[in-house]
Amino acid sequence: MSSTDQTPDDAGDETPRAAPTYAPPCVILHAPQLAENIGAVARVMANFGLYDLRMVRPRDGWPQERAWASASGADWPLDNAKVFETLEEACGDLKLLLATTARPRETFLPVWTPREAAAQLQEATGEGLATGLLFGGERAGLETADIALCHGVVTIPIDDRFRSLNLAQAVAINAYEWRMTVMDRPREAFALNVQPPADQAAMVGLYEQLEHELDEAGFYHPPEKRPSMVRNLRVALGRSRMNDQEVRTMRGVITALSRGRGRVLAKLAAQKAAAVASKTTKGGDD
Repeated sequence: MSSTDQTPDDAGDETPRAAPTYAPPCVILHAPQLAENIGAVARVMANFGLYDLRMVRPRDGWPQERAWASASGADWPLDNAKVFETLEEACGDLKLLLATTARPRETFLPVWTPREAAAQLQEATGEGLATGLLFGGERAGLETADIALCHGVVTIPIDDRFRSLNLAQAVAINAYEWRMTVMDRPREAFALNVQPPADQAAMVGLYEQLEHELDEAGFYHPPEKRPSMVRNLRVALGRSRMNDQEVRTMRGVITALSRGRGRVLAKLAAQKAAAVASKTTKGGDD
């Protein structure tokens, strides 16, 4: 797991520790092997608003302390995890169960991508139906008999050159697509940082200041091209949709550059004057 991933320490108050009002799909792990993988699954479940974790015959029994360590604080799926002896018991209450697999099987079931499957799950949960996603163990995945208990197959369109996915990765992809069906916009915390674009009066002020300084610098050459050059500059600046603060910053930049140009011109004038004075002095001495 990457150390740059968001953990509960930097997630703040937005970590969803309470179950939402809707009933998202449960996640069923069939014969999971490593506690670390179970913990990583719980972590991505918590990331995307899933909380009902079910396991069928975990290899090393349950509970396993290493799972909580790997969950990095996403404890609630683990704390409430249910363990079953058979898959039939684990999925007995579900109205829609989808199996995730990368290999074609001898079953005549609908086959969906995670995005398509998420739409199916969303439609079913919207009708108040209990739903679930079934994942096989790390070693061999799901057996055909397991898939036969399901209503459809979910397969991730991965590259044929390397078809092996970590268990938590597979859960994360499907959980993300589910999440997009219920929250397809950035979180409000990001929206609060977005400032509206500046009004046209502010933009015209920026245009006129820039155009004046460019006139002073002799930028518009030949003169007959000035209208088209002004128009192009205004279009380019307007397309950026600057906010008020950005307009003020740009005007400050133009002011600083124009003053710098004045200092350069003054320095050149002083040097020219000094040269003239020196020449005059030498002529007087002769």
